[in-house]
Amino acid sequence: MAIIQQIENGKLVDSSASNTSLSTENKSDAAGGALDKDAFLQLLVAQMQYQDPLEPTDNTEYISQLATFSQLEEMQNLNQSLTEGSAYNLVGKYVFVKVTNNQTGETSYDHGMVEYVMRENGKVYISVNDSLYNIDDLDTVSDPDYYTATTVAKSFTNMVKALPSEKNLTIYDEEKIKSARTVYDSLTDYQKSFISPDTVKTLEQLEAKLKTLKGNTEDSSKGE
Repeated sequence: MAIIQQIENGKLVDSSASNTSLSTENKSDAAGGALDKDAFLQLLVAQMQYQDPLEPTDNTEYISQLATFSQLEEMQNLNQSLTEGSAYNLVGKYVFVKVTNNQTGETSYDHGMVEYVMRENGKVYISVNDSLYNIDDLDTVSDPDYYTATTVAKSFTNMVKALPSEKNLTIYDEEKIKSARTVYDSLTDYQKSFISPDTVKTLEQLEAKLKTLKGNTEDSSKGE
């Protein structure tokens, strides 16, 4: 690979950002446009190639720069290891990940339990709801209590939705109403906080209607 660099008086001249073909403009993974280890090494080679023969760079300076390069590489490898280690620790935990619409640029969120972690092309991905997300898209990690609370709240809500409406309710639906009440009463206050007040109100209205229906039935029996 040819390195194009301006030379004046036998010395390497620092080129502008737009002229850095050793450059980092293709290093999209380097945060904030900072040089990655490959670009750092290219600069060091260019410095050695175009040094002034009459005033060569001191060997101590080269050693110092090589030491800096080694430290940079170790830090990047350590960061990669930490990223992978953190990802594997997410398996079985409830998370929120950011989802960006490529057309509109709008951001939404997917959430669920991390099923597994995989590494591909140097990047780490987590699987949530059978979809792969880059570990960089991770937004929030939730505790197990949150996951349990949201799950049981959703189940109870669906249970109430499956009950007959007030108009269609009969005394034969009594067991269904009692079952829903038993489930709700068994929940903790924290779990109940995830249930919509409208859902609880629906259950209470059905209980009141059932009580009325039973009362009317008992009155009819006495009248006979």
